[in-house]
Amino acid sequence: MTAAAGRVDALPAPFPWGPVMHAGLCLLRLPAQDFWSMTPREMQAAFGGLRPSGAVPDRSGMDALMAAFPD
Repeated sequence: MTAAAGRVDALPAPFPWGPVMHAGLCLLRLPAQDFWSMTPREMQAAFGGLRPSGAVPDRSGMDALMAAFPD
């Protein structure tokens, strides 16, 4: 398949309905009506996707942790 901007070799992955439905209906226990009426942004927020991510240690920080906790 070709596109105007170039060749398209792979199709995008299908939407992961199974894990999303499990998270919304089973883990969060949302009523079906509430789950199906949510926007993608609301789902992302409900699943914790909008919270700030924690700082990741750099190499020197990892070395210090490995020295402090050698197990």
